[in-house]
Amino acid sequence: MDEVEVVVAHSERATLRVGDVFLKVDADQTRIDVEVEAMALAPVPTPKVLWRRPPVLAVAAVAGTALGRLGEPSTASPAAWAAAGAVIRKLHDAPLPPWPGRAGKGLDELAADLDGECEWLVTNGVLPADLVTRNRQVAQAALRPWTPVFTHGDLQIAHVFVDGDEITGIIDWSEAGRGDALFDLAILTLGHQEHLGDVVAGYGADVDLAVIRAWWSLRSLLAVRWLVEHGFDPSAPGCEVDVLRARL
Repeated sequence: MDEVEVVVAHSERATLRVGDVFLKVDADQTRIDVEVEAMALAPVPTPKVLWRRPPVLAVAAVAGTALGRLGEPSTASPAAWAAAGAVIRKLHDAPLPPWPGRAGKGLDELAADLDGECEWLVTNGVLPADLVTRNRQVAQAALRPWTPVFTHGDLQIAHVFVDGDEITGIIDWSEAGRGDALFDLAILTLGHQEHLGDVVAGYGADVDLAVIRAWWSLRSLLAVRWLVEHGFDPSAPGCEVDVLRARL
């Protein structure tokens, strides 16, 4: 009998692996609805949906290994990173889904969220004021008009699987929807800026690197409180706090 592996678990959702099947349990059925529909629409490799019985979604494992993990060096080749860029471009060129995603927040709402998180980080002594202030300045460049595309919305490298130099699957689509293309590129390269050139080369379009760097700061500032409150450590080597420090 296969053992049950807890992949991730917190108060909002949990993912378990039993053999080649992943069981996703989510208290918010809207996220599961989005995930199933996004995988059906996305013109890129995605996991096969095996069955769904709310609040559980069962999907098959994809072949290969993750492109990497935040806080750890990636062993994937530059060609694999470029292939990831090419697959993301294919997603971004696809017809828009009918719903907004995590990468599609309005500028006013995003700015308000960012200011609130910065205030909380400083008031509670979580991060030094100068670190927060500098990254808030850098993050401002991301708050500009953008043309919506089909975004994954949570495109961290652990969600992109490769076999050699080929992308075999992209997992975890619950945050997908209309959004800013550069958000996806920034999340993929967060903490792995040495591979940004490979990703952009594979993406095959002119992108504003300053905006991607701004998203690194913005996303990290917004993530720290959530990570702390859900039992994760954003100050681990190579993770969000180190990303913020790199902007000084």
